[in-house]
Amino acid sequence: MNPQGLNEELQRHGLSRRDFLNFCTSMAAVLGLPTTAASAIAAAIEDPARPILVWLEFQDCCGNTESLLRASHPTVADLILDTISLNYHETIMAAAGSQAEAVLKKTVQENQGKYIALVEGSIPTGADGAFCTIGGRAALDIAREVCGGAAATIAVGTCAAFGGLPAAAPNPTGALSVGDAVPGVKNLINLSACPANAENITALVVYYLTMKSLPPLDRYRRPLFAYGSFIHDNCERRGHFDAGQYVEAWGDEAHRHGYCLYKMGCKGPATSQNCPTVKWNEGTNWPVGCGHPCLGCAEPNFWDTMTPFYGRLPNIAGFNVGEWVDPVGLGVAGVAAVAATVHGVAEVARRGGHKSSSNENKKAEPKS
Repeated sequence: MNPQGLNEELQRHGLSRRDFLNFCTSMAAVLGLPTTAASAIAAAIEDPARPILVWLEFQDCCGNTESLLRASHPTVADLILDTISLNYHETIMAAAGSQAEAVLKKTVQENQGKYIALVEGSIPTGADGAFCTIGGRAALDIAREVCGGAAATIAVGTCAAFGGLPAAAPNPTGALSVGDAVPGVKNLINLSACPANAENITALVVYYLTMKSLPPLDRYRRPLFAYGSFIHDNCERRGHFDAGQYVEAWGDEAHRHGYCLYKMGCKGPATSQNCPTVKWNEGTNWPVGCGHPCLGCAEPNFWDTMTPFYGRLPNIAGFNVGEWVDPVGLGVAGVAAVAATVHGVAEVARRGGHKSSSNENKKAEPKS
């Protein structure tokens, strides 16, 4: 799409050029790039060459699709029509049945190594794949064919990234993540969460358009721009944790005043995602901001390892809280107070010493 064509599309959707540039700036912020990257993002979106996307849905609740459909920067229609070429998506495509499957087959055969595969939902492997079939084919066979020929595969949501609820014990369907079901898949990215945030889905596509490559990933193959820090690190209630101020019961005074939810089961200290900064519903709010603890839905095996959801984790690797959460919180506050006192004393001593030294020098000066 040329710049003039884009401007016409913006006008048709009631958007100005400034709205478009604001979107590019917001994407730069989500990606952790400097604001100067907005111009590069704008140029990439205006490029007429659009990547082909194939969206597969397997053992899922459709939550990630619903999340994308509620994207506001841009809307899903803008994203599909103006930025990418979404050739296959069961939920929103007009075609159905054999016609839809023919589109998928043609796309894969004619664009080997050129399209991006997005997979939503886990892949069941039990009973020879009979737990999930589409067009008479097992999900496992479809995933192997489509992901095997893709330039990159994005596992959207925790079910696709780590197996999610279907893979929780006892896992009767033999559900697996995309990475486990199709080992060795090229350029796999896990965009976990239940569901994945539409802002992160959009940002990932924008990054690929701009950089022509995949973003830096963590050890779980999640993009660092979205999973590079713990929720606890950027939580708006972090100050209350440091001060040892916790909610003890739902609806108590501490809860009404927005105190830390760790004792109520918040998994923020053990969960990596950018929920506190990107938030949901056009940045309106997020679960902890609404007074509900984080459930750790972006982490592997969270249905097994993060439960009970309303009970606090006794031990968190790399995070010194648990049974002694109150002493730790108070200890942190105490250390901060001691540090401030020591700093103040040192500053007074430094200034006093400097003053004495100046006076001594003054006395030593010969009179003119």
